[in-house]
Amino acid sequence: MKRLMSSRSHQDYGFKEDYGRVAEFDAFPFLLVMIFLRRLVQLSVLLIHAGWWGVAPSPTDEGALRTGHGEHGEPGHQEPHKDSYSTFASEFLESRYLSDDGYPFPTAPPVDPFAKIKVSDCGVTKGCIRYGKPGCDAETCDYFLSYRRIGTDVEFELSADTDGWVAVGFSSDKKMGGDDVMACVHDDNGRVRIHHFYNVGQWAKEIKRNPARDEEGIFENNRVTCRFKRPLYVPREETLVDLHLSWYYLFAWGPAIQGSITRHDIDSPPVSEHMISIYKYVDIFMPSTAYQTFNSPLCLLLIVALTFYLLMGTP
Repeated sequence: MKRLMSSRSHQDYGFKEDYGRVAEFDAFPFLLVMIFLRRLVQLSVLLIHAGWWGVAPSPTDEGALRTGHGEHGEPGHQEPHKDSYSTFASEFLESRYLSDDGYPFPTAPPVDPFAKIKVSDCGVTKGCIRYGKPGCDAETCDYFLSYRRIGTDVEFELSADTDGWVAVGFSSDKKMGGDDVMACVHDDNGRVRIHHFYNVGQWAKEIKRNPARDEEGIFENNRVTCRFKRPLYVPREETLVDLHLSWYYLFAWGPAIQGSITRHDIDSPPVSEHMISIYKYVDIFMPSTAYQTFNSPLCLLLIVALTFYLLMGTP
């Protein structure tokens, strides 16, 4: 009986030993695979930190990977890196404005302000029409207009003492009606926009087709000032005129309501005495109503007669 039990125990022990060997044999490849994967992950991390995969850590990533030392090498505060969308978004916004070396990119230059109108060029390199007091310029005249040719375009500069709009019309006569009009309108948002109108009788109808380009405008010191270009030649159309022809120029300005023009300030806006050619640079001054009275010959004659009468006295 003992012999039988011992033989069985030897058999069981042999079976367990064989099973353990089989188990060891089966687990060996699995352990090799796990060890290989672990080494591969460690190697990948080292390669990423060394920059061998062409991915340079951003300044924010470097800050997250530092061990946290002060300026003199002493241990500093170590803040764990937070993996969240907000952290990623903030780091992206920071890093997108940094160069590869971590320095900020140069900012874009500021937009040039509106260049002032040069009155000294009037009659030389551009034509000008002034309306107001004698000796006024683009910043003091009641109304100011300049024009000059630039290639196949004509550049206009307009300015008026108003908080609404300033315009110029091109007419075949000196009357309002059937005129091509370009207007600079100051809206409620503080912007100055260029609009195209066509005078139907005494009413200005806005035209969707706007030939203006390179628009500039400013509202400053209670004045609307603008600059724009318009083609010299345009296809034949009722609402557009060819500027290479001579036209009477209509000058008008007035208030605006929510970016829409209203009636002009004066009942009879000034008109150029003669047709104006875009090829002739003139410098024309037109006195306003307040100064026209003292410039009229009859008024001057009356002043001389009154002065003589006062000096000589009554007989």
